[in-house]
Amino acid sequence: MKNQPVFGPVLPGTMKAWVLARYGSPDDLELRDVPFPPFRDDHEVLVRVSAASVNPTDRFLLKPPIILRRGRGLVRPKSGRMGSDLAGRIEVVGRDVKDLHVGDEVFGIGRGSFGQYAIADETQVVRRPSRLTIEQAAAAPIAGVTAFQGLCDKAELRAGQRVLINSASGGVGTFAVQIAQALGAEVTAVCSPPNMEMVRSLGIARVVDYTREDFTQSGECYDVIFDTQLNHSLRAYRRVLSPKGGLVVIGAGSGNFLGIIGRLIKVTLGTRIMGPRSKFFIASVKTGSLTALGRFLEAGTVTPVIDRRYPFAQVPDAVKYLLEGHARGKIVVTM
Repeated sequence: MKNQPVFGPVLPGTMKAWVLARYGSPDDLELRDVPFPPFRDDHEVLVRVSAASVNPTDRFLLKPPIILRRGRGLVRPKSGRMGSDLAGRIEVVGRDVKDLHVGDEVFGIGRGSFGQYAIADETQVVRRPSRLTIEQAAAAPIAGVTAFQGLCDKAELRAGQRVLINSASGGVGTFAVQIAQALGAEVTAVCSPPNMEMVRSLGIARVVDYTREDFTQSGECYDVIFDTQLNHSLRAYRRVLSPKGGLVVIGAGSGNFLGIIGRLIKVTLGTRIMGPRSKFFIASVKTGSLTALGRFLEAGTVTPVIDRRYPFAQVPDAVKYLLEGHARGKIVVTM
């Protein structure tokens, strides 16, 4: 193994991992004995995965467009390992890792978390808050950091401001409504009828049923719209934003890759011409944001919402459930 780590136990020769045998569907995932993943450099750690969670990005890895297959394999996946979010125990540390040690219980992201072990950069995992279960910790990294960065870094949300969360019942949405409340904002949540009670249980007084009410026609005014669906026109968004208000876009709803990209390009160009002020971003899961999110989690002001739990043997079923698009909160896989 290149860049052989210096701290850790003697490991077996292979491990179990789910591997995408060919581009296609969750049915193309196979449970195999695979070699341990190599360290890319001396700033990485090997984590024994206790739990992982499924993310919307996983659906694009099943059958990515040709333009996104560079380095992954044009016809077939080169490695086929999937999964990012994880919680587990550090088994091996690289030579230059300073703040993490063998035995630390951590959460964050790694390469191939749908396996018994995954490699993570030292800047992408932190110690697990003691208040969280393993499953809750695995549910938090990507969705929680996305909500935190969108509201705190991009929107710069402040106490007393009015914020609307569109698609409040999803993985990112459930974190966003709780973080916004913890920041002292006045929150309005938008979701479907079956999810309204769950969203109210997070402490939200104003929950809008999108099948009965169009929030862009409500006459209300918001300082921030945090949107994961991008299912209204720019004119409609502008109508319900305050003069200095902003639209934070962290997704573009369902559909194929090209359709989603088309909507994002349309919004990016349109906002430069006619407004409103908008920011589209992809979260960067790093130590700083994970630590800040961890403070909310440790304090109990934010608690991960888990819809379903699947055992490791049922990873394809967990991904299938994600593809159905009806998850409330996060989908977690336990080892």
